[in-house]
Amino acid sequence: MIGKTYKTMLGDRELSIETGRLAKLVSGSVTLRYGDTMLLVTAQAREEKSTLDFLPLTVEFEERHYAVGKIPGSFHRREGRPGEKAILSARITDRQIRPLFPKGYRHETQVIITVISADQQNLPDVLGPIGASAALSISDIPWNGPTACVRVGQLDGQFVLNPTTDQLERSSLDLVVAGTRDAVMMVEAGAQGASEEDLVAAIEFAHAGMQGVIDLIETMRAELGQEKFNFLADGDLSTDLVPEVAEAARAAGLRDALLTVKKKDRSARTKAVRDAVIAARVPDADAEGAAEQTLALKAAFGKAEKQELRRLILEDDLRADGRNSRTVRPIWIEARPLPRAHGSAIFTRGETQVLGVATLGTERDNLLVDDLTTDENDKFLLHYNFPPYSTGEVKRMGGQSRREIGHGNLAKRAIRAVLPTFEEFPYVIRLVGEVLESNGSSSMATVCAGTLALMDAGVPIKAPVAGVAMGLVIEGERYRVLTDILGLEDALGDMDFKVCGTAEGVTALQMDIKVGGITPQIMREALAQAREGRLHILGKMAEVLAAPRAELSPTAPRIVSLKVNPELIGKVIGPGGKQIRELEAMGAQVTVEEDGTVRIFSADGSAAEAVRTRIESITREAKVGEEFDGTVVKTAPFGAFVNLYPGQDGMLHISQMSEERLGAVEDVLNVGDKLRVKIAAIDDRGKIDLIRPELEGKIPPREPRAPRPGGDRGGRPPRRD
Repeated sequence: MIGKTYKTMLGDRELSIETGRLAKLVSGSVTLRYGDTMLLVTAQAREEKSTLDFLPLTVEFEERHYAVGKIPGSFHRREGRPGEKAILSARITDRQIRPLFPKGYRHETQVIITVISADQQNLPDVLGPIGASAALSISDIPWNGPTACVRVGQLDGQFVLNPTTDQLERSSLDLVVAGTRDAVMMVEAGAQGASEEDLVAAIEFAHAGMQGVIDLIETMRAELGQEKFNFLADGDLSTDLVPEVAEAARAAGLRDALLTVKKKDRSARTKAVRDAVIAARVPDADAEGAAEQTLALKAAFGKAEKQELRRLILEDDLRADGRNSRTVRPIWIEARPLPRAHGSAIFTRGETQVLGVATLGTERDNLLVDDLTTDENDKFLLHYNFPPYSTGEVKRMGGQSRREIGHGNLAKRAIRAVLPTFEEFPYVIRLVGEVLESNGSSSMATVCAGTLALMDAGVPIKAPVAGVAMGLVIEGERYRVLTDILGLEDALGDMDFKVCGTAEGVTALQMDIKVGGITPQIMREALAQAREGRLHILGKMAEVLAAPRAELSPTAPRIVSLKVNPELIGKVIGPGGKQIRELEAMGAQVTVEEDGTVRIFSADGSAAEAVRTRIESITREAKVGEEFDGTVVKTAPFGAFVNLYPGQDGMLHISQMSEERLGAVEDVLNVGDKLRVKIAAIDDRGKIDLIRPELEGKIPPREPRAPRPGGDRGGRPPRRD
């Protein structure tokens, strides 16, 4: 069967989407091509309804090494678990499509994105969401799309739609935007201190640029789309109970309970109100039907609680902990709480607390990144840990979750913008954000704690970075933007908008919308309010550490750098690495680059200097006329070999040892004797001829050594004219 192909221009390149040729047994299947990057995207849902009380949606992003003509480097030579880049790419798609499934839809649904060709210029992460939108739109799965996703770069002050990898390396902005026909749904960005107005302009540029893709998918749906299957939402008996329960809850003190500052106290007081409401309606918990009635009342109370909280915010500008919409929770900070870490800080905002820890390492500690778009060594690592105790829960602990990877990546993008270059500060940097308490915005607290830990370690960052999470409650035309949201406000609100930056501009942002999208006006207001909150937090950070410490932490290792002649690298390494092993035995790590840069890394400054001195000695280049106090290391019938400095000997010919003719070298010199010598000549092979300075002018100079046969002509005899 020959499939049908749809095409449109996206930026300055053609985007094509084909369906009906590959993976035809699945509900929705498309093959997407952009340049020589190709993705196969499928969407499938189970016929049976899940018993879970949430949408069981999974999005998988599968990178195949054959897409770039590579064999996997694993032991079994096959792809393993997804890497961080693949997980982040899957999250972009998930965040775009999840809000548009119908309310009450509970069928297990799976979207699989497989990268089958990658030209390493057209990035597949923003193409996956387009493929998912197309596959869902033509499938029989209920979904309220279509959507589209694009990337925006900025070169020479001009926005570029879907920049190539080469363009992105030169771009001051990396912005990913997903949206529907009328609104923006998801934003993720890294920037070099962009202004809020520039970001809004870039988002509007992206939204305009994706309209052709939405047109294309709507055409596909109109021509090929299947009829959506019917699904049954749970018969919700609690809905009819909400007005009655809400009135009873307000009478029992729900408002005061919701305005309790502390999370545990608020939960306890709210639960007491709920229990009182239920007890009044179900006096006998063991009676027939009491269990079902109790469940319905609990569900109704949850809805009433959400309604009351949103009403308080919209009408009274009061939030769950008593703050108004623009207030940041109380902040306290401690620098260097860990005595042995290279840099550390505790950042606490309300009931969210993160321990930031910085560790400085050598190039040997860098991370090899090997995915379909890059093959490089990452010299900045940021790891975000979210243990169950941070929320007062007990959960099974395993590997890093997708959430942890996503939050860590956002914090990493925020801080990377202010790091010095590796040439300026030749350390591999690892930051760890240990979330100790979490009640909203732990990723933003990680940005603050990480920045403070870097400054505590003495890393010369360009400027401090802080982050704040913004929320939104919207009902029709009424809305209110919230600064520094709680976990409860994240769950019951309509937006999670995280903004990071310096006092000058934004370095990273991430926005997720639970409603159909937001307007540019709301986005402008949220960014302006986020700037106000960010400056407040930066002010609190400056009260503890206004700038990086002038000196590296006393526990941080020192790196000494020097430059040697690239032709002498072999001397530093030695045969089979012997010399470098001897150097490292002196108490330091040594790395050597092809351009002759040598870096010495040691926790002991004196050991680093000793290794430096040794390397300088090993790679020292002798010059004619230099004098040395040498030591005889070997004798031969024609002369003595004298060590000038480590790794360098010269030959003192027997004719240059005495004014009188000698019968044997040993008449005047023996191994171990010390004497003053001077370099008389260095031949084209680097061999050194020595003389004794006190005999210079008293004995005839030795004839220069004959040049190698052929000179520099590769062994051919000299030309005779």
